[in-house]
Amino acid sequence: MPLVRFDLNRGRSPEEIQQILDITQSVVVNAFGVPVRDRYQIVHQHGPGEMIIEDTGLGIARSDKVVVISIVSRTRTIDQIRKFYHDLATALDDSGLVTPNDLMINITFNSDQGWSFGNGRGQFIEGDFA
Repeated sequence: MPLVRFDLNRGRSPEEIQQILDITQSVVVNAFGVPVRDRYQIVHQHGPGEMIIEDTGLGIARSDKVVVISIVSRTRTIDQIRKFYHDLATALDDSGLVTPNDLMINITFNSDQGWSFGNGRGQFIEGDFA
Protein backbone atom coordinates (compact mmCIF):
# COMPACT_ATOMS: atom_id res chain seq x y z
CA MET A 1 0.00 0.00 0.00
CA PRO A 2 -0.45 2.56 -1.49
CA LEU A 3 -1.83 1.14 -4.72
CA VAL A 4 -0.73 3.29 -7.66
CA ARG A 5 -2.33 3.11 -11.10
CA PHE A 6 -0.83 4.83 -14.14
CA ASP A 7 -2.96 5.67 -17.16
CA LEU A 8 -1.05 6.83 -20.21
CA ASN A 9 -1.25 6.84 -23.98
CA ARG A 10 0.43 4.03 -25.87
CA GLY A 11 3.77 4.82 -27.42
CA ARG A 12 6.23 5.01 -24.55
CA SER A 13 9.06 2.52 -24.46
CA PRO A 14 9.21 -0.14 -21.73
CA GLU A 15 12.28 1.67 -20.36
CA GLU A 16 10.40 4.98 -20.12
CA ILE A 17 7.51 3.30 -18.34
CA GLN A 18 9.87 1.59 -15.90
CA GLN A 19 11.55 4.92 -15.15
CA ILE A 20 8.18 6.57 -14.46
CA LEU A 21 7.28 3.74 -12.07
CA ASP A 22 10.67 3.79 -10.34
CA ILE A 23 10.64 7.57 -9.87
CA THR A 24 7.09 7.44 -8.53
CA GLN A 25 7.99 4.69 -6.05
CA SER A 26 10.98 6.66 -4.81
CA VAL A 27 8.79 9.71 -4.21
CA VAL A 28 6.08 7.61 -2.52
CA VAL A 29 8.68 6.14 -0.14
CA ASN A 30 10.14 9.56 0.69
CA ALA A 31 6.92 11.55 0.93
CA PHE A 32 4.70 8.97 2.65
CA GLY A 33 7.34 7.12 4.67
CA VAL A 34 6.41 3.66 3.42
CA PRO A 35 8.83 0.71 3.14
CA VAL A 36 10.66 0.32 -0.19
CA ARG A 37 8.95 -3.04 -0.90
CA ASP A 38 5.54 -1.52 -0.22
CA ARG A 39 5.16 -1.30 -3.98
CA TYR A 40 1.89 -1.93 -5.83
CA GLN A 41 1.81 -0.37 -9.29
CA ILE A 42 -0.42 -1.01 -12.30
CA VAL A 43 0.06 0.49 -15.77
CA HIS A 44 -2.77 0.80 -18.27
CA GLN A 45 -1.99 2.13 -21.75
CA HIS A 46 -4.68 3.67 -23.89
CA GLY A 47 -5.17 4.06 -27.63
CA PRO A 48 -5.97 7.29 -29.48
CA GLY A 49 -9.08 9.01 -28.13
CA GLU A 50 -9.38 6.78 -25.07
CA MET A 51 -8.23 9.45 -22.59
CA ILE A 52 -9.71 12.91 -22.40
CA ILE A 53 -7.81 14.85 -19.74
CA GLU A 54 -8.87 18.46 -19.59
CA ASP A 55 -8.02 21.04 -16.92
CA THR A 56 -11.22 22.08 -15.09
CA GLY A 57 -10.81 25.53 -16.64
CA LEU A 58 -7.32 26.14 -15.22
CA GLY A 59 -5.66 26.74 -18.58
CA ILE A 60 -3.29 23.76 -18.32
CA ALA A 61 -2.12 22.67 -21.77
CA ARG A 62 -1.83 18.89 -22.18
CA SER A 63 0.08 16.83 -24.72
CA ASP A 64 -0.10 13.21 -25.81
CA LYS A 65 2.46 12.47 -23.05
CA VAL A 66 -0.13 13.09 -20.30
CA VAL A 67 0.01 10.68 -17.35
CA VAL A 68 -2.81 10.24 -14.87
CA ILE A 69 -1.77 8.71 -11.56
CA SER A 70 -4.52 7.37 -9.30
CA ILE A 71 -3.58 6.34 -5.79
CA VAL A 72 -5.47 4.44 -3.11
CA SER A 73 -3.80 4.98 0.25
CA ARG A 74 -4.13 5.37 3.96
CA THR A 75 -4.91 8.92 4.96
CA ARG A 76 -1.86 11.20 4.67
CA THR A 77 -1.18 14.61 6.14
CA ILE A 78 -1.57 17.75 4.05
CA ASP A 79 2.21 18.25 4.27
CA GLN A 80 2.85 14.72 2.98
CA ILE A 81 0.42 15.23 0.10
CA ARG A 82 1.90 18.59 -0.86
CA LYS A 83 5.41 17.09 -0.75
CA PHE A 84 4.29 14.16 -2.90
CA TYR A 85 2.67 16.38 -5.56
CA HIS A 86 5.64 18.73 -5.72
CA ASP A 87 8.41 16.14 -5.55
CA LEU A 88 6.82 13.85 -8.12
CA ALA A 89 6.19 16.67 -10.61
CA THR A 90 9.77 17.88 -10.14
CA ALA A 91 11.37 14.44 -10.43
CA LEU A 92 9.40 13.44 -13.54
CA ASP A 93 10.10 16.81 -15.16
CA ASP A 94 13.83 16.59 -14.32
CA SER A 95 13.90 13.12 -15.93
CA GLY A 96 12.43 14.54 -19.15
CA LEU A 97 9.62 11.94 -19.04
CA VAL A 98 6.59 13.96 -17.94
CA THR A 99 6.21 17.74 -17.75
CA PRO A 100 4.24 19.17 -14.81
CA ASN A 101 1.37 20.20 -17.08
CA ASP A 102 1.08 16.59 -18.29
CA LEU A 103 0.82 15.13 -14.79
CA MET A 104 -2.56 14.64 -13.12
CA ILE A 105 -2.78 12.94 -9.73
CA ASN A 106 -5.80 11.70 -7.79
CA ILE A 107 -5.53 10.26 -4.28
CA THR A 108 -8.37 8.29 -2.69
CA PHE A 109 -8.02 7.49 1.00
CA ASN A 110 -9.13 4.35 2.76
CA SER A 111 -8.48 2.66 6.09
CA ASP A 112 -6.46 -0.40 7.05
CA GLN A 113 -9.46 -2.73 6.98
CA GLY A 114 -9.83 -1.95 3.26
CA TRP A 115 -6.72 -4.01 2.39
CA SER A 116 -6.10 -7.69 1.77
CA PHE A 117 -2.65 -8.45 0.40
CA GLY A 118 -3.50 -12.08 -0.37
CA ASN A 119 -4.48 -15.45 1.06
CA GLY A 120 -8.05 -14.31 1.73
CA ARG A 121 -6.99 -12.40 4.83
CA GLY A 122 -7.19 -8.80 5.94
CA GLN A 123 -3.65 -8.59 7.27
CA PHE A 124 -4.22 -5.33 9.15
CA ILE A 125 -7.45 -6.69 10.69
CA GLU A 126 -5.77 -9.94 11.70
CA GLY A 127 -2.79 -8.18 13.26
CA ASP A 128 -0.17 -9.48 10.80
CA PHE A 129 1.50 -6.05 10.87
CA ALA A 130 2.98 -4.74 14.10
